[in-house]
Amino acid sequence: MKNRLLVAALAATAITPAAVLAQDGPTVGVSWSNFQEERWKTDEAAIQSALEEAGAEYISADAQSSSSKQLSDIESLISQGAEVLIILAQDTQAIIPAVQRAADNGIPVIAYDRLIEDDRAFYLTFDNIEVGRMQARAVLEAQPEGNYVMIKGSPTDPNADFLRQGQQEVLQDAIDAGDITIAGEAYTDQWLPANAQRNMEQILTANDNNVDAVVASNDGTAGGAVAALSAQGLDGIPVSGQDADYAALNRIAQGTQTVSVWKDSRDLGRRAGEIAVNLADGTELSAIEGAEEWTSPAGTTLWAEFLEPVPVTQENLNVVVDAGWITQEELCQGVTDGPAPCN
Repeated sequence: MKNRLLVAALAATAITPAAVLAQDGPTVGVSWSNFQEERWKTDEAAIQSALEEAGAEYISADAQSSSSKQLSDIESLISQGAEVLIILAQDTQAIIPAVQRAADNGIPVIAYDRLIEDDRAFYLTFDNIEVGRMQARAVLEAQPEGNYVMIKGSPTDPNADFLRQGQQEVLQDAIDAGDITIAGEAYTDQWLPANAQRNMEQILTANDNNVDAVVASNDGTAGGAVAALSAQGLDGIPVSGQDADYAALNRIAQGTQTVSVWKDSRDLGRRAGEIAVNLADGTELSAIEGAEEWTSPAGTTLWAEFLEPVPVTQENLNVVVDAGWITQEELCQGVTDGPAPCN
């Protein structure tokens, strides 16, 4: 009887190799600004997959677009035992106390996709200035002259200005030559499509609908701009975006959006998970594979890694289908006589 009880007790407390791995790996806390954009769930799944492969534990919080909630979220993640923090910052400046709190506890920080102006954070993102260039190039090629509208991102997100910098670099010669005129531009609070639509409507009204192209900074703002254009019978005017949202790729297939710069968030998320595990193991920021010293426009020098984006237009829509990013059915929904692979 004693032997049977001993065997039962051992069986009840037995730990599988997978469980040992999970317990031995670090705990990584991820603070999301929100899940408003379609892409963030894809990023999250990629981070989780990379951490799972490394035997690390994933814990997270959604700040729901609140800078103050994000600070309390990070306090909670630290209390839960996070050994590394991945932060998608709602506000690049408001998040600094959280970085200080992490530093006080010896916890490395990864600034995920959005810059945090603090040299203690490792900055992992795509080359957002190049994203802006890609957006402007595609629109300029489609519409080399006329009145342009610049629908920018959130004023609290440094990426909005990085994108605008890249866009201006491409458009400057045409502006100087008098070929194009910036008829209006506006930041989009919280990147919300409804705010982008309202901005676009106001600019259309101010210009008596005399608008020839729209450089919108992501697919959400592009969707808002397209809605405003459509209401005025201006479908088909060149419009840019980024993130390769399903709706945006479908708009490209239909001809109401010109380009979406694809930043494969599966790659970014996977890389964040890998770097988090390295940092938990004691790797210095400067020793992260692919790291480079980079100085922000505000003069902060930090360690960073930049992934390469890909502009998607009607000419190369196959690339997102071939990569398994979107199915042909989703891409081509409602499209008749469209570009490949929808024809």
